[in-house]
Amino acid sequence: MMETAYQTRRAELQTYFDETASVTWQKLTSTAPVSGIRATVRAGREAMHANILSWLPANMTGLRVLDAGCGTGSFAVEAAKRGAEVVAIDIAGSLVETAAERLMDPVLRSRITWRVGDMTRTDLGEFDHMVAMDSIIHYDAPDMAGMLARILPRVRRSAIFTVAPRTPLLLAMHAAGQLFPRSDRSPAIIPVSGKRLMGLLAQQAGAGWQPGRTHRVNSTFYISEAREVVYG
Repeated sequence: MMETAYQTRRAELQTYFDETASVTWQKLTSTAPVSGIRATVRAGREAMHANILSWLPANMTGLRVLDAGCGTGSFAVEAAKRGAEVVAIDIAGSLVETAAERLMDPVLRSRITWRVGDMTRTDLGEFDHMVAMDSIIHYDAPDMAGMLARILPRVRRSAIFTVAPRTPLLLAMHAAGQLFPRSDRSPAIIPVSGKRLMGLLAQQAGAGWQPGRTHRVNSTFYISEAREVVYG
């Protein structure tokens, strides 16, 4: 992973989600009315969220989980409801603040530790499971693999992450986004080949990690693919 490029990209994302997109993202992840396009994104995210939860134990009591790129915290809350101890981290402090403010249940609050910063930081401890839903999709495949490879040594059982698959529609949308003036562009979602990403990850992850399940959600303007790697 090229540190300079990765750090530059991370800084761009932090600025975008903390300043430009904070209110939009808070609305998207609530029950507030949204436009037709955003409604398809919300529906797609909810379907992917449900799929990821189905890959994890129904009873997570005693398990420690990393929500890597937690946004406004919907996954962290559901994992806590299953009994998990969750560390939820995001580079956008405004989203983490929203997540903490929304959660009123004192029992669930006691099970979640909110953090602002880089999901790959090593001082977060060790985990049984890691989930990165729609949080590494703005990086290219080598940086994605590098980020995951930094986290996996501290994960004992499974890691689940989503990517934007290289479909014709997503590639066309990515190309169209480059036509906007630079000042009007949001950080691009970068379509990647799942096969290439898994190959890069296999080179860096170390012995013991094996490919697990895959699942794709296509909800018009939300196209995402979940991938799992398991240890043992």
